[in-house]
Amino acid sequence: MTFARDDVDRQSNAPFDARSRDRAIEALRSGEVVVYPTETFYGMGADALSPAALDRLFALKGREPGKPVALIAADARSAFELAREVPEAARRLADAFWPGPLTLVLPARDDLPAPLIGPDGGVGVRVSSHPIARALAAGLRRPITATSANLAGGQPASTLGEARDAFGAKVKVYLEGGRLTATAPSTVVACDHDGWRILRAGAISDRVVAAALSVEGLR
Repeated sequence: MTFARDDVDRQSNAPFDARSRDRAIEALRSGEVVVYPTETFYGMGADALSPAALDRLFALKGREPGKPVALIAADARSAFELAREVPEAARRLADAFWPGPLTLVLPARDDLPAPLIGPDGGVGVRVSSHPIARALAAGLRRPITATSANLAGGQPASTLGEARDAFGAKVKVYLEGGRLTATAPSTVVACDHDGWRILRAGAISDRVVAAALSVEGLR
């Protein structure tokens, strides 16, 4: 049984050329924050392995320091390199739904920055189906943060204008992706030695996640 990946919101209504890509990647390398489109909402990207960049991101958002931030990686190999171990359920889900709106929470490597690690020792990561999001992670050669482009407690931004209204000149680079039509964030599934569990309902329904694992005998 196969599961079709949702292509909604892959489009970018404005050109994303080499110049804009390189400018955004240079900003990320310098510890700046970039607003970019994903397959769900606009995200705020920072170098996920730079504590200074993470501090800048949290200061911009007003986000609670103890609340971990999820990541976007360029591909499954890069995503799994963040984990201490990759349970079989996680590999099956990645095969079924990546690239796409599924965040996997995996047992985190010990050397990751503390703001990335949740209370259960997990790190959340996905491979986005939006080409701009993947291009940034690939160009940086490191994962980028995927927190939504809004102030803490606010509504996620579906347009670049909404993100600009929230952050203005505090963000150096804004990448246009048109109006994003998603109605839900990524689904978040934790996978560890105890099995798998859904931590947040989202774009991929609980039923579809369970069915993907059931087919593989991983109920």
